[in-house]
Amino acid sequence: RMALGEHRALYVTLLAESHARMLGHIAPLGFFRPDLIPDRITYLSAFRTLQDEGLAGLLTLLRRETADREASLVVLDGLVAAEETAASTLEFKTFIHELQTQAAATGATVLLLTSASAGADLVAAEHTMVDGLIALSSRLTGWRAERELEVRKFRGGGFLRGRHAFRITDDGVRVFPRIEARLRLPSRHDHVEGPALTTGLPSLDAMLGGGLPHASTTLVGGPAGIGKTTLGLQFLGADPDAPGLLCGFYESEAALLAKARALGLPVAGLIAAGRIGVMWQPATEGLIDEVCDDLLSQIRNRGVRRVFIDGLDAMSRIAGDQDRIVRIFAALTAELRALGVTAMYTRETDLRGTFVEAPSGSGSLRQTSSVAENVVLMRSCALRSGRHRLIAVAKVRDARIDPRLRLFDIRPGGLDIDDGPERAEAILADRDAPRHGGE
Repeated sequence: RMALGEHRALYVTLLAESHARMLGHIAPLGFFRPDLIPDRITYLSAFRTLQDEGLAGLLTLLRRETADREASLVVLDGLVAAEETAASTLEFKTFIHELQTQAAATGATVLLLTSASAGADLVAAEHTMVDGLIALSSRLTGWRAERELEVRKFRGGGFLRGRHAFRITDDGVRVFPRIEARLRLPSRHDHVEGPALTTGLPSLDAMLGGGLPHASTTLVGGPAGIGKTTLGLQFLGADPDAPGLLCGFYESEAALLAKARALGLPVAGLIAAGRIGVMWQPATEGLIDEVCDDLLSQIRNRGVRRVFIDGLDAMSRIAGDQDRIVRIFAALTAELRALGVTAMYTRETDLRGTFVEAPSGSGSLRQTSSVAENVVLMRSCALRSGRHRLIAVAKVRDARIDPRLRLFDIRPGGLDIDDGPERAEAILADRDAPRHGGE
């Protein structure tokens, strides 16, 4: 891909594949610009020159063509062919050294493309002599294959070590640095001072000690169907003047909008008016770093102040590596706080409100509740033929909470939470009485 401007690129192949065939493969991609050929981008086959004149002839061709075309970028594709042509390791090292000398003399950037067997240790001559080394690979995670990029060396500059995901798209290659590495430190200093935010539910605000602390993260846990999404929708619509973002993994934008309209929630109108954006990522398959990158981009571009992420469990499954999820959650929490964003996540529990762990027994998801600054738990309670919904606040950052359970229901307008714990206490006492037995 060639950047616009006065730069020129020279793409030299040492492969037997014709340029017509190669261009035919990339022509359907959106980044391909045929109008830049041949004035800005020149494709040149050096396969015959390498066969007839060896490495010395190849160096002469590269020197001449780079100068004649005033190329600032030179790509040599198929370096393995040059290595196989060399009579000795010393000759090949000399060839690489001469390439570096030419690059320094002309001011051109040279990219050498070569191949390596999967899992091979890159210690060949060209790998030790070049200024930078980027390794591309593909890794199987269960049934899923993911492309990965690793910067092995880069002289004269810092870089993020380790593996990073990338995707080949119609617009070219998109690289997604590991979010916990990129945000090892937040992008700016945080300022958590500020008035508490309403959840849109006065009773819940009172349980929280006056509302949600400014720029804090709240984890809402509860079983499926208990009302977590409804609570999040009410949180998003509680302040019409605050731009919001809904990131969903289970329900599409249409389904969420239909739910909000059916309950008569203010968030429906705010979504329709564009005040609240919707980002839907199906939980089937994806790249966790891409999800986080898109999430943070939308937050910055839209000036978002309230974020509702519906499905921490789905994020964990997309991450694949369960040990990463707590570090990702911690990095996101710190960055959102630095951006002045108040966030709410949901996570599945069993009917009693106990967080359900992965089958592997990994404790990573369990640790997310310790990273969250506020925790709200929902649970279900059976009494005779009825099932009742209960809600409680487990912790809130720097606030005195009311931890007692409250009874609530879902009605037009959203969650209807009792002002006090009396009905919840009566139901639990009745349930636990010997004549009724337990759950």
